[in-house]
Amino acid sequence: MIKANDPSLKSWIEVNPNCDFPIQNLPFGIFKTQSSSARVGVAIGDQVLDLAVLNKLGYFNNLKIGEAVFVNNFLNDLIALGKPTCSALRQRISDLLNETNAELRDNKEAREKALQYISNVQLLMPVKVGDYTDFYSSIDHATNVGTMFRDPANALLPNWKHLPVGYHGRASSIIVSGTNFLRPKGQTKPADVDSPVFGASKSLDFELEMAFIIGKPTSLGETISTAAADDYIFGLTLFNDWSARDIQTWEYVPLGPFLAKNFASTISPWVVTLEALEPFRTAGYEQTPKVLPYLEYTGNKNIDIYLEVAILPETGTETTICHSNYKYMYWTMEQQLAHHTSNGCNINIGDMMASGTISGPTPGSFGSMLELAWKGTKPLPLNDGTERKFINDNDTVIMRGYCQKEKVRIGFGEARGKVLPAL
Repeated sequence: MIKANDPSLKSWIEVNPNCDFPIQNLPFGIFKTQSSSARVGVAIGDQVLDLAVLNKLGYFNNLKIGEAVFVNNFLNDLIALGKPTCSALRQRISDLLNETNAELRDNKEAREKALQYISNVQLLMPVKVGDYTDFYSSIDHATNVGTMFRDPANALLPNWKHLPVGYHGRASSIIVSGTNFLRPKGQTKPADVDSPVFGASKSLDFELEMAFIIGKPTSLGETISTAAADDYIFGLTLFNDWSARDIQTWEYVPLGPFLAKNFASTISPWVVTLEALEPFRTAGYEQTPKVLPYLEYTGNKNIDIYLEVAILPETGTETTICHSNYKYMYWTMEQQLAHHTSNGCNINIGDMMASGTISGPTPGSFGSMLELAWKGTKPLPLNDGTERKFINDNDTVIMRGYCQKEKVRIGFGEARGKVLPAL
């Protein structure tokens, strides 16, 4: 048996070298067709493999997984089976798709039932998110924001290098890629007026982030160490934490983001397992001063995920405006989870924790319009001849991400969202 991550693996399904979904990936998602209810699928090339069909046909008999797990609105029940079972399922799917395995390859009737082109299905929210936490863990982003709004010589607040700063966000407004949303409204206080006004945000922004999904629960009072954290992380998605900067500026003192962040966050529809991402681990930043013992870790915990952001106006072509990388995170997701539970906070399957804006060290790698256009002072030119300081009505923001090594590309698809005019 060849391990599912083996770079030499090839599938009998043709996969373009630039596709995010080779046989080494096999991300999980939820989809439906015009004739079927929501169900669990796995992406392979430009197709989705219907796991409910394969289970019904007996291909997973040895795994003893009930039908209800696969005919489901969310991945939560599958994730709840535990990493050993999910890993065994991923391995079985890999075996079935291996170019040397005739079980499914040579069964035309089963293939036709189990495979659909992704372009012909509707991709749904992959998980039911119970709780959502957003962190602030990119040192370049935090430095840029601190430089803009405070003293450049003291851009980072005193606690920043001692703990992964975070806040509890709103889970109900997390939406899947392709979902349009309305420009948010709220209170702002323009510099030239004495009192606040209420209306549509004039400074709508994106935030380039990754999010990890909890795959194992804890009880109230239980803590998770950095060494054990990976056991509790099922996989990752792209994450766009839309942000209304003008609303945020007025409201965030003293308790932080509220209406500026809770109106919409867009995720990619495919959950890439942590197992599939292991070959792309890399070293992170040297953390100085030394962190407290409960945040210490060993080994390479950052992940080399290339990220990009494009803006697509209502008419015209898209313009790529940002090239960044998840490896630029100062605080790792293992440290984030260890800190989150260090006070005994319990976590549940499907909980989502976002990285915070991911910015790199150069202007082209900044992960938000706030930084790219430097608070509106350096408008970004688009391919259609227009400029952007922030996001306009009817703009679509598209985030993409993938790992690349030994000719194997492990990707996440897209996190795409269109801003509609406020009502």
